[in-house]
Amino acid sequence: MVDKSRKRKHIQSESRGAAKAAPVRHPRAVVQPEFPQLDRLIHERLRLGIVSALAVNASLSFSDLKWLLKTSDGNLSVHARKLEDAGYITCVKHFEGRVPRSDYRLTVGGRRELEQYLQDMERVIRLTREQ
Repeated sequence: MVDKSRKRKHIQSESRGAAKAAPVRHPRAVVQPEFPQLDRLIHERLRLGIVSALAVNASLSFSDLKWLLKTSDGNLSVHARKLEDAGYITCVKHFEGRVPRSDYRLTVGGRRELEQYLQDMERVIRLTREQ
């Protein structure tokens, strides 16, 4: 039978005497370029899809966006509402006969924010390729 208290003392004494390894330093200075802050509202995949689709179309219906982005009603409505609340898109609701229809458009501010996002993303890509 092994004496557990002696075994524990042996392990503790080994851990006390062990020297900690010094951190490994890189031989040359590492320069990290400053990446731009991307617009978190647009950066999400579905919201980027919405503003991109509206950037190349004057307006799109809810059904058109749903079909283009291959998403569910609930998912699209939540993300469209966030963009609408931020003032990036507008939604006009009306009826065609008895059928309700929601049409979305990109606002001037939304187009400006998308352009800024694309410039920032191009800068990130350029900085990454330079490394």
